[in-house]
Formats: sequence, C-alpha cells, structure tokens
Amino acid sequence: MVFAWSLRPDDTAERGVSPTQDELRCGTTACQVVVTADVGRDTVAVLVGQGSGRISTNGASGRNIFELTIAADGAVISDGSLECVDAEVAVCLVRGPAGAEVVGEVLVRRSGAWTRAQVPYVSTAGHLGLHDADGDGVADVVAVQRACEPGVDCARRFAQVFSLVGPKIDLGCTTPVPDQTHLPGWPTVQPSITQLHPCDQ
Repeated sequence: MVFAWSLRPDDTAERGVSPTQDELRCGTTACQVVVTADVGRDTVAVLVGQGSGRISTNGASGRNIFELTIAADGAVISDGSLECVDAEVAVCLVRGPAGAEVVGEVLVRRSGAWTRAQVPYVSTAGHLGLHDADGDGVADVVAVQRACEPGVDCARRFAQVFSLVGPKIDLGCTTPVPDQTHLPGWPTVQPSITQLHPCDQ
C-alpha cells in the first residue's frame, strides 16, 4: 500500500525562482519566518501566512523561493517542521500535521542547485522523518503508517521508505509491529534496507 501521491509542480515551482517583494507575501498577509536551518553554506527558511507559505533558500546556492504546498493543504507549520541533512546531495523535509495525518514535502540540493522532489509524502501514524536507509549517502523519507483494517483504528504500525534519487522511489516497508515503540530505532525510526520488503506483501 503506497501512501505518497504524485503531484508534478510546474517548472517554476520545481526549480525555485528568485524572490521579489511580492513573493514574500503568503496569501493576503506578509510571510512570517517560522523555522530555519543551516545546510552547509545555505540557509533554508520556512515562512507562512494566511493559508499559504513559502520555503526560501539563501546562500552559496543563490536565493530561491518555493511554494509551500502542504500549507495550502491545511498543514500546521511549527518550529519542529523542518528537518535537513547536509551531504553531497542535501535534503530538507518540511512537515506538519493536517487533520489525522502528517504531510510533508522535500527539497533536494544537487550540484549547488535546490529543486523540489515531485512527490509529497503522508504519514497516517504521525511520523515523517529523514534517514539513509539504503546507505547511498542520500537521506530517504521515512513515513510511519497504520497497519489497520479499513475504518478501524489500531496500534499496529509499519514504516514505509522512499528514495529521493535513483530509479526506484519506493524502497519498501517494514513488517508491521504491535505498536510504534517496536519500530526500528524508535522514536526516530531508522530502518535498514535489509528490514524492508515490497509494501504489497
């Protein structure tokens, strides 16, 4: 069962664009910085306003503004919403609760340029994080999901892992466990590639 869904942004949103004064507005209000992170010689900031938001990058990679798509989906952005891993291919995950789920989106820096990963992510069990599960030097997205029958709540959980590089996006899922405390590495959730199998099994 795959919980990420495709959303291909337009070319401008995917590349990021140089900011102008108008783009520092979020909806009908001025953008307010909620959280920042230093990623090498770049600074990544998440800004929100009335019903919308932006992600800005500034530093050695230049200045860019990306639309924060999860804000329009109702995600609540806080000072814990940004997680970044600096590496040759750097990754930043912006996440927030939206109803009963946690939704997130990712920026990736390759060869000094930031772009948006084309798949937003969702966790049905309250955890989205970054971890290099396959050992390729690039952080993967880890989403914890409920392992319950449709329409039934339960404590069973599994982790689903998505790669941001290479031909295979869905790296697989862990075996469901009785509750989230039994997930690999809990509470950070850090499965290894050997703990993953196809999610439809």
